[in-house]
Amino acid sequence: MSFINLRKQIEDNIDNVLEKLKYPKVKFVVTPGRLGLGDISCNVCFPLSKILKKTPFEIAQNIVEHYKRTELEKEILPHETGFLNIFINFEKYSELTIKNSIKNDFGFIDIGHGKKIDVEHTSVNPNKALHIGHVRNIIIGDTLARILGKANFDVKILNYIDDSGLQVADIIVGFKHLGFSETPPSSQKFDHYCGDVVYVKTSEKYETEPNLQETRKKILEDIENPESEISKFANSITKKVLACQLETCWNLDVTYDCLNFESEIIHSGLW
Repeated sequence: MSFINLRKQIEDNIDNVLEKLKYPKVKFVVTPGRLGLGDISCNVCFPLSKILKKTPFEIAQNIVEHYKRTELEKEILPHETGFLNIFINFEKYSELTIKNSIKNDFGFIDIGHGKKIDVEHTSVNPNKALHIGHVRNIIIGDTLARILGKANFDVKILNYIDDSGLQVADIIVGFKHLGFSETPPSSQKFDHYCGDVVYVKTSEKYETEPNLQETRKKILEDIENPESEISKFANSITKKVLACQLETCWNLDVTYDCLNFESEIIHSGLW
């Protein structure tokens, strides 16, 4: 049960008590309580006080006397100021929440009214494995998308793949000009191999072989030409790395609706 549903249940219970006591119907609010003064508070006694010419505290005492608690309400107390303070039975509330949380409609609220919204997250260069910082962003993005989905937005999850940048060019330099094997050791995933071995060692080589900087520059240019052998080779390498990255995401129960490849945008001739 969500807090919204629990609040509505308490509102209905209070309305029933008002009817039983023949008190007039008034507008009131049920809100989260202040620390130490109940989990939920209600101000119904204040508007009633003006009509009934009684103190809010006296009215609160009468309501509490006739209030029938549900199993989710541990206690209801009249505060001397006139508020009704309700304490939740968290053992029962947690049990019910866990049971309901596996239902598809749990937590649903129609704020979005089906409005389309895109959430882009992850967007990691396909030259290495995901690290903990990437995973943090993935979890944040996926959580946001799930919340928006529960709020009835039509959510599409995007992952922008920067497969034509410097970091991709670096591993292509390693494979094509420094002799790194395209097959990783049997104990290492391909994305880990590319990031931890090929990328790192190629970056170190730039210090001792500055001419490799020009090689990388030429590779960057070739990647933008869809007909070049380098472009085709880079595509095959980055797709293999991406497959490993997505496997990690799927293990986290994170999926995407659309993968946007930077290379395809460049090759499309849009600019």
